[in-house]
Amino acid sequence: MNDSEQAPLISDEGEVGFVEYQDFVSKEPFQFVSGGSIPELTLRYETYGHLSAAKDNAILICHALSGDHHCAGVHGIEERKQGWWNFMVGPGKPIDTTRYFVICSNVLGGCQGSTGPGSINPATGRPYNLDFPKLTVQDMVKAQSLLIDSFGIDRLHAVIGGSMGGMQTLQWAIDFPQRVGRYIALACGARHTAQAIAFNDTGRQAIISDPEWKGGNYDPQEGPAQGLAVARMMAHITYLSDVGMESKFGRKRRSGDQSREHFEVEFEVESYLRYQGASFVTRFDANTYLYLTKALDRFDLHSPESLDVTLQAVTAPGLVVGFTSDWLYPPQGNREVVEALLRLGKDATYAELAMDFGHDSFLLRAPQLYELMHRFLSR
Repeated sequence: MNDSEQAPLISDEGEVGFVEYQDFVSKEPFQFVSGGSIPELTLRYETYGHLSAAKDNAILICHALSGDHHCAGVHGIEERKQGWWNFMVGPGKPIDTTRYFVICSNVLGGCQGSTGPGSINPATGRPYNLDFPKLTVQDMVKAQSLLIDSFGIDRLHAVIGGSMGGMQTLQWAIDFPQRVGRYIALACGARHTAQAIAFNDTGRQAIISDPEWKGGNYDPQEGPAQGLAVARMMAHITYLSDVGMESKFGRKRRSGDQSREHFEVEFEVESYLRYQGASFVTRFDANTYLYLTKALDRFDLHSPESLDVTLQAVTAPGLVVGFTSDWLYPPQGNREVVEALLRLGKDATYAELAMDFGHDSFLLRAPQLYELMHRFLSR
């Protein structure tokens, strides 16, 4: 049985239902690792479940590059699309909202309500654009810690995330070891490979080369849509797998005039990728894409000394999960983190799941992933 088969519905599972986002606002200056600063910051977030009187049941979920704070539920009766991890978060689900108080925030540097390049700089009354400071995953985590402080939470039951969210999760375990009860990092690694950096930079160049980018000072309504769409199309390919794409699309063609050459959609996979690019432009900011992908490329737990030295700070038990068909963040990169933790005598577990959907496998419901998450959070 392939691990990516749909898990059977569990009779006692429920839904989070209607949710509303909230904004955490800090009026204190925020200092970035780079030395830059902003006079204040906002993090948009959602919560699910109830915080216990002891404030010891909180779980922080960290999202991936194209994700946001809306990981479960719906915002209204008209909304058809549920949060990006809705199958994982809710009553009776692995991240059980009858037991846990779940928090998910849009990262610092994001474009879904949190302070980022497109936000207004209070000092100038204009968008930051490229005046926004150099961003790192460490900055994202530091900002999240302020949000957690606002709840009066000293220690999180768990921090969980996949991809960029997995990197944030590892950074939490390193930077705030006394505040993390356990962590689950999925489909990530200690640093990007040269290939991953190359794909990211090619996407950035697609945006920067678009005349509508205008040195980062574009009108939000008239930005570098073509460049951002191409960047998304290319990145989306890296989230999939050859087996998955072949199974879904193969060489299926669309009907059309076969008597003349044209460069419009001919294959179904072309249609799919163009749709991904076009829809992404309607919900994402180009400068944010530049900043977040650069932050991912800079993430390097081998620096400044070695992976072992960096991970020495970790005290919480951890679960790291790799996926066999993930060629963007290959299994060996996930395994490397756990091997280093074990060398240091840390409590760490590695699991590798055979799924055919590439890097995005962690976003799909699968029986073994369900069981892993449930068991680890309950230990």
